[in-house]
Amino acid sequence: MEQRTIGRLGRAVSCIGFGGWQLGWDDVPEADGVAALEAALATGVTFIDTADVYGDGRSERIIGRVIAGLGDARPFVATKMGRRVEQRHENYTPVRFHEWLERSRENLGVATIDLVQLHCPPGEVIADDALFADLDERIAEGLIGAYGVSVETCDQALAAIARPGVATIQIILNAFRLKPLERVLPAAQAAGVGVIARVPLASGLLSGRYDSATRFPAGDHRTFNRHGEAFDAGETFSGVDFETGLEAVRRLVPHVPEGVTMAQWALRFVLDQPGVSVVIPGARNAVQARDNAAAAGLAPLDASAISAVHEVYDELIRPAVHARW
Repeated sequence: MEQRTIGRLGRAVSCIGFGGWQLGWDDVPEADGVAALEAALATGVTFIDTADVYGDGRSERIIGRVIAGLGDARPFVATKMGRRVEQRHENYTPVRFHEWLERSRENLGVATIDLVQLHCPPGEVIADDALFADLDERIAEGLIGAYGVSVETCDQALAAIARPGVATIQIILNAFRLKPLERVLPAAQAAGVGVIARVPLASGLLSGRYDSATRFPAGDHRTFNRHGEAFDAGETFSGVDFETGLEAVRRLVPHVPEGVTMAQWALRFVLDQPGVSVVIPGARNAVQARDNAAAAGLAPLDASAISAVHEVYDELIRPAVHARW
């Protein structure tokens, strides 16, 4: 597995990581989640991403049980905090930071959290010098090794990158979300800030497994958050209308080489973008985890495939999403 160095972290991580959101889903049996994570680690994955709100800590606890006892072989674990309260600036306080960090340390079973990320906070939080000074103190205390910011918009990403203590930014990046390529990735690369690319398959649209007849369970965000009813609309299908996304996939399928899945091809596209440190697809089971990791071994996409992505984006996707995030 290719390892990519993040300057401000001072270490390398696997280019394919493990996204732990699905470990928090009740319909993913714990045994399947454990098997998925163990399979990912066996392929050379060294970066795990989770959050304190994924299954109200279920994801962190599963990860904690898997990494317990691994010693020097333990992967780098990043979690997130800040979504346990209503998203208002005044709800982000040093006292809450301490509470959230203590809870995550207990869930993960670690003394020091490798990386804690503010979880898509309001822009005012990213502009608050005092809150970042408190995070610096948490590093000095040994509670966290580094901190970063997960963001919704490119402007938020650029504001976070400008902060000298921010080691990473996490942002949606995939064939349906190309705006970060313009300014965010170059700025991060120049500053030595790691880029964690999330939602790389656009909530499964870019897996090529869905069609117009696909229906999702009532409790699935792909049912209840189509228009941002529960959280930011850009998180579900990357903000792309479902039918538009299906049409975009139909146009891209001819560029997927034989023997490669659409999902692997879509992951390889993200990996090919200069400045990307790690992409974090989710996995419900061991098979999906191994398939995701295999994308790291594919050859970079050829020029015709890259052109196709941009052409499809410009015609079908850009008008609806480019100005929003």
